Amino acid sequence: MQKIHIMTAVAGSILLSAPVLAQTPFEHYQSENSASFSGYKHYNYEQNVNTEELMKQGGKIYSSPEEIHAILQGGLKTDIQTGEELWKEGLMFDGIEPMDHMVTAANWYPRTEELLTNEMRVTFMGTSPMIRPGQANTSIYVELGNGDNFVFDIGEASIANYIGAGVALNELDKIFITHLHVDHFGSLPYLYQFGGWNGRWEKPLTIYGPSGRNPEDGTRHMVEGMLQMLSWHQDAFDVFPSGNDIEVVEFDFKDDGGIIYDVDGVKVSHWRRSHAKDGASAYRLDWTINDEESLCFVWTGDGRPTELDIQYAKGCDLFVTEVQTELVGLASIVQGVPAFLTRYTIDTHHTSGYAAGWLADQIQPRLFMTTHMEFDPYYNNETVAQVREHWKGPYHFGAPDMIVANITPDKAWVREGIIPDFPNNRAPQFNLNDGEVFRVPMPKNSRADIQEQEIRDLEIDEALYYPEGYHPQLLKEWPLDRDLIVPTEVLPESMKQGMGEKQRMVDKMREAHGLEPRSVHRKDSADPYRDTREGNTKQEQE
Repeated sequence: MQKIHIMTAVAGSILLSAPVLAQTPFEHYQSENSASFSGYKHYNYEQNVNTEELMKQGGKIYSSPEEIHAILQGGLKTDIQTGEELWKEGLMFDGIEPMDHMVTAANWYPRTEELLTNEMRVTFMGTSPMIRPGQANTSIYVELGNGDNFVFDIGEASIANYIGAGVALNELDKIFITHLHVDHFGSLPYLYQFGGWNGRWEKPLTIYGPSGRNPEDGTRHMVEGMLQMLSWHQDAFDVFPSGNDIEVVEFDFKDDGGIIYDVDGVKVSHWRRSHAKDGASAYRLDWTINDEESLCFVWTGDGRPTELDIQYAKGCDLFVTEVQTELVGLASIVQGVPAFLTRYTIDTHHTSGYAAGWLADQIQPRLFMTTHMEFDPYYNNETVAQVREHWKGPYHFGAPDMIVANITPDKAWVREGIIPDFPNNRAPQFNLNDGEVFRVPMPKNSRADIQEQEIRDLEIDEALYYPEGYHPQLLKEWPLDRDLIVPTEVLPESMKQGMGEKQRMVDKMREAHGLEPRSVHRKDSADPYRDTREGNTKQEQE
C-alpha cells in the first residue's frame, strides 16, 4: 500500500502547535491573517497514512486539473496543454527562443552544454577595435554540431577569453583572418607559440587570409614576419616538446565568391570589402547538415557596405557585421579622439549604424548581430535607434565579450557567457581512444645548444633553499633521445578522461552525421585546399 504524508483540511482557522502568546509578533500576524478568509482550506503535513483509506473517507489530496491549469498557466502566452499561442508578448520574434537542451536560458557556462547535431554556437571572444578590460580585440569562435570549429579573426587579448571558455589551445587550428589590421590578428603569436608548446604537436596551425596588392601586403608575408619576430621565443621553446608547423592558405582577395575550405559539408567562401586598402575580405560559412537542413554564418570583417555584401550574404541565418555608431562629436569628448579623425575613419573604413541596419534589411537574415563596437551606455541606445531605422527584424549586440549565440534551423537564442576572472588552461586534447598511441616529440634543442654553460654554473645550489624532505627530483635535461611513443591502453585513466574528452565528443558528433572518425590532434588530410590551392605555402621551423 502506498503511504504519503496526509494534509488535514482546516476550515476557517489555522491549527497552531503552540499558544499564540508563544509566537513572535510576525508569526501571530500571519496566523490571524491566514485564518480570516471565509471558507479557507489549509493542508498541514501531520503523519503517514494509507492513501486508499484516506480516499475512502473523501479526503482531498491532489488539486484538480482545472485548479492546476489555473495556476500554472498564469502569465504564459502559450497554452500548456494544447501548445496554442494565446497572445503576442512583447516584441520578440518567432523562433527567437531558448532550446530545450540548454542548462539555463539566462547564461552560457563553458563545457556544460553539448551541441545538438544540427546546432551552431557562435561566441564573441573579442568585440572591440580598442582593447580595454571588458573588451578584447575582435575574434569570433564558431562551433558546429559535427564536432568542428573555426576562428574568424583573433585580435589582441581575445585569446584570454578562449582560455576562460575552456578551449584547449591545441583545439584552435583553423584561423580565418579578414585583414591585416593588428586588432584582427594580434593574438596569433601567442596562439602559435603556446598552442605549439601545449599539445599542437602533430598538426599545423593553418592561417587563411587574403592576398594584397603586392606580395608584401598579403597574409603570407605577415606570417613570415611573425616567424622572424618570434625567432628568439621559438628557439627557447624548442627545449620543450613543441609543434612549430604553420601553414598559410593565402587566397586571391579579388576572387569574389571563391571557396577556400570545403570539408565534411562545410564550405567557407570570401569576397572583397572596402576598407581603405586592398586586401580586406568577408567570410561566409555554409554548413549542409543533411538533405533537409543547413545553417549559414557571415562575418563581414571591417569595411564600408558594398553591393558584394548583399550578393554573397543574402539570406544567411546569422549575419554579423561591424558597426561604428555616429555620435562623432560626443565620442570625441568621451574617447579623447578628435572629431575629424573619427569622422574620417568611419567614412573611409567602417559601417555606420544606419548603414548596418540598411544592409541587414537587404540581406534578411534570421538574426542580425553587430560587433567590433564600443559597448558603452551612451552608445548602446543610439546604436539600436540607428539600426532600427531600417532593420525591423531580430537584432542583438555581439558585444561585450563572451556573448554567445546558439542557432538551429528553427531557433536562435543569445546569452551572456560566464567565465572566471582567473581561469587556467584546459588540458591539451588528444585522440586517446583504445588502439591509438600517445606521442610526445623529442625537443629540438637542449639547454646546452642555446645557453652558455657559465650562466648555468652560476645557478644557486637547490639544497640551499629547499627545506629538508622537500627537495624534488629535478628534471634539468630531457631524459630521452627520441620521441616518447605510448600505447593509450597503458596511460593513466585520469589522463585519458581529461585529455581525451574532446575526441570522445567529436567521435559522437561525426558518427551522428555519418562521417569518418577524425583525430583531434593529428593533421587532417581531408582538406584538399590546404595543399592544392594557388598561393598556399608551408612554414616549418626545423
